[in-house]
Amino acid sequence: MRPLLRSLWPPLLVLAVLLGGWQLYVTAAGVDPTTLPSPARVVEQGWLNRRDLWDQTLPTLQETLLGFALSFAAAWLVAVLLDFSSAARRGLYPLLVASQTIPIVAVAPLLIIWFGFGLLPKMLVVTLTTFFPLAANLAAGFAATDREAMRLLRSLGAGRLRTFRLVRVPSAMPYFFAGLRVSITYAVVGAVFAEYAGAEAGLGIYMQAQKSAFRTDLVFAAVAVTAALSIALFGATYLLQRLVLPWERALKEDRSS
Repeated sequence: MRPLLRSLWPPLLVLAVLLGGWQLYVTAAGVDPTTLPSPARVVEQGWLNRRDLWDQTLPTLQETLLGFALSFAAAWLVAVLLDFSSAARRGLYPLLVASQTIPIVAVAPLLIIWFGFGLLPKMLVVTLTTFFPLAANLAAGFAATDREAMRLLRSLGAGRLRTFRLVRVPSAMPYFFAGLRVSITYAVVGAVFAEYAGAEAGLGIYMQAQKSAFRTDLVFAAVAVTAALSIALFGATYLLQRLVLPWERALKEDRSS
């Protein structure tokens, strides 16, 4: 708990200073709330409208989790294919890199046109936004496997699949979780952007509606909810890593002792 508190208090202190300066400026300058609401007003109006915010958060969270689950499965499938086949690696990896040059801002409206305003296009935007860091890091983790450990298992008669399961997958896990943390920070933003392109419900469409009504305070409240979701999912990756890789914690304790 103490290491966690030591790591959290510096950013929390900076955030408190920024919010305090924002509050002082808006109060002293008498800024119109429709232009720039104070943090206190954002919190107040967000709490008063918490039911609406919650109702709009649920669709966004659903799009995020389902889209990220699809990205997760596709990343593993592609990374394993790249690892097992040099021909696939030569043919697919350049295309994966080139796919990152396609702007999502142009693709998202097309997905809405093709698949409508339902769940599927939002899932696809989240998948496209988060897929590459997952697949690229996982493929890099497979490639970084200790060659000596591979030779040892093969000398003991282990086949390729067994060697992959016992050596290559565990060695790729730190790379995978690094990519997971990068991707998860984009997931909620991808869902919100997809809703901006066209949706029936969600934080993105809620922000648009409140912006049109000059409720800047509620736009900021929705932004704060989006940030909170991203931070919560980011933090969940550390918990998942501790559950999947329990030996990492034991190694760190041995090194520190």
